[in-house]
Amino acid sequence: MHSRSVRENEGSVVYARDARSSRNSMKPTATFSILARSYAGGPRPRNTAMILGGLWLLLFFAALFAPPLLDDADATHANAARAMATTGDLVTLKVNGIRYLEKAPLPYWLVALSFRIFGFNTFAVHLPQALAVALLALLGHRWANQAFGARTAFYTSIAILSTTGVFLFTRIFIPEVLLSLLLGMALFAMLKALYPEDDAPAEATQDAAGDERPADAWYAGTLFYPYAMWASLALAVLTKGLVALVFFFGTGLVFLLLMGDLRRIRRLKPVSGIVLFLAIAAPWHILAGLRNTGGMNGHGFFWFYFINEHVLRFLGKRIPMDYNKLPGYLYWMQHAVWLFPWSLFLPLSLSALRRRYVHQTTGLTHHVPSKFNTPLLNVGFLVACFGMQAILHLDWFTFLVLVLAGSAALGIPRRRAHGGLKLSPFHRIDAPQRTMLLLGIFTTIILAFFSLSTNQEYYTFPAYLPILLLTCAAITRAEQTYVHNADGRRWIAFAHASLTVMGVLIALALGYGLWVSRHLPFVPDIGDLLAHRSVGDYTLSMSHVFDLTGQSFAALRLPALLAAFAFATGPAIAWMLRMQRRHIAATTTVALTSALFLFAAHVALVRFAPMLSSEDMAASIHELEASGRIAPQNEVMLYGDQAYGSSIPFYLGRQVLLVDGRSTSMLFGASFPDAPHIFLTSADLARQWGKGERKLLFVPLEKRDEVDRLLGSRQIVLEETSGKALITDRPLDH
Repeated sequence: MHSRSVRENEGSVVYARDARSSRNSMKPTATFSILARSYAGGPRPRNTAMILGGLWLLLFFAALFAPPLLDDADATHANAARAMATTGDLVTLKVNGIRYLEKAPLPYWLVALSFRIFGFNTFAVHLPQALAVALLALLGHRWANQAFGARTAFYTSIAILSTTGVFLFTRIFIPEVLLSLLLGMALFAMLKALYPEDDAPAEATQDAAGDERPADAWYAGTLFYPYAMWASLALAVLTKGLVALVFFFGTGLVFLLLMGDLRRIRRLKPVSGIVLFLAIAAPWHILAGLRNTGGMNGHGFFWFYFINEHVLRFLGKRIPMDYNKLPGYLYWMQHAVWLFPWSLFLPLSLSALRRRYVHQTTGLTHHVPSKFNTPLLNVGFLVACFGMQAILHLDWFTFLVLVLAGSAALGIPRRRAHGGLKLSPFHRIDAPQRTMLLLGIFTTIILAFFSLSTNQEYYTFPAYLPILLLTCAAITRAEQTYVHNADGRRWIAFAHASLTVMGVLIALALGYGLWVSRHLPFVPDIGDLLAHRSVGDYTLSMSHVFDLTGQSFAALRLPALLAAFAFATGPAIAWMLRMQRRHIAATTTVALTSALFLFAAHVALVRFAPMLSSEDMAASIHELEASGRIAPQNEVMLYGDQAYGSSIPFYLGRQVLLVDGRSTSMLFGASFPDAPHIFLTSADLARQWGKGERKLLFVPLEKRDEVDRLLGSRQIVLEETSGKALITDRPLDH
């Protein structure tokens, strides 16, 4: 193919004469024809609302009441929000009276407001997250509907509500779902502001130069999007910190460079927009810096928040070193679990990406010398890769993934330069393809960033929305071209076959467990039946999954039965519907199968509550005080880091003492001179035990042996659950 013909056909926009133009100009119509074709075949709005509402109520609203707050991050963050609600200090986060300066404030403001409305309970803590999930689903529906049509919109919203990762990582009070919502809103608004012509009405007027443009009223409406973008971005910074700027501006810059549309930046109202951004985001940062000075080594908020929590955390040198990093192979492969069951359809998206790559890098026979393809550039790329590996200490799996991805990304401009074309193939693409490009860049930046940084399993949560939206667009296209698209049929069949085989195997395994445990007694305290393998030293959020044993299965009969039923029937029904070409019903059945499984997982989580939460210990203290068996004047202590029993001070509603607990989240805040005197050493405990006011000591499983050696027979056990104990230093009062 000659390079000229390639240049003329490289864009995907089909041009047609517009009869409305007095100048007979050529105008793009592919966007509208694609949207019209995609919109056809979507479910009825009433059915969509019923299914989405039912999924949200089942999986997110019903889960607001149980289990109680979990120890570690869940209750720790709830304590910070409770301090805000009770003291009225909306600037400095505090946990158990100690400064907690590592987090941005917006999630805590929302929960503090929820406390003021609903009281101090589990429902109030998790309600903002459940609402954020609902808004995220609505955002996905809106964006997908405008870019790809009603069917993709429906699939995207049910995928968000039925995805494993979204379900798991909203069981605890962390900011990721709110960050995902705000960054998604900012990206959507940016795209709308950059390309307002995509929403232009059919009626048009002519300006002074004779060019067509929509009515002035429509232009006035588009002014909303730039400022909505800056406001959403500011709120994202108040949710998670400067990483929101990295993701957003990195995505926007790469997108505009590839589009060759840097001049469109002025449509984002950068001057007035930055003023709005600073008006929203700057005051808290300034006040927090002014009110929190003189901490560890003279450092205050600015060093701890910006340097320690952003730069040093990325480099793996944060103080304290209480974070782990997943191995490279596990980091990349785990996304198949977090995005299940929709990850089974990812090959559809990858197949489409491969076709686009081949289209842009083959058939270019016309050779034009280019400085883009030089040995110096190749050497520079390799030097940069090895330098990054040395600085960040990447494992070789992650290093290999990044090298291969970088080589593939460089392949397109390299080959196009070889053919004498513009380096970027994206300067003439339509609205749906711009959405694909923007979300693809955003996903790539997030996944690459956290593959280099220290990470937790849920850090890549903001990538779930774009991945699911693009996957659902690929599913819709494969369904609409099912008859003549052999490649799409093959990958859809692969997804259903994989889900069915997995479902049969899981159902058989669960059925076997139910059979062999049929005579075993039900044990309410499942924690006593678990192994304690300390995978990752419990610094990973899913470490406790590895503690499961066969004996603990008897306590999980109901959720196991529900999960077995879901996997035994759902995948087969979905495949049968697909074979009958009832595509919407088939894809919806996949979502409902996942929803039933996730509901079973929630029931299992409730069964794990005695192990994962210490709410029952706080309830015992309340009961003992109410019955008069202990005096209200007592000292409650936690042995070890406060994360071991962080739900106790929340449910007690008062400050507790920490024995050998000047660590992790308490370390920096404890260094301020006005920090309350809540820290004791083990020697202090041994010396004060049995003297003065009654002592009530919470002992986590990890510290039982240490406390036994320290106190010996001088302890009286009041309650013991899942290896944790509540002990006192004297007999109960009558």
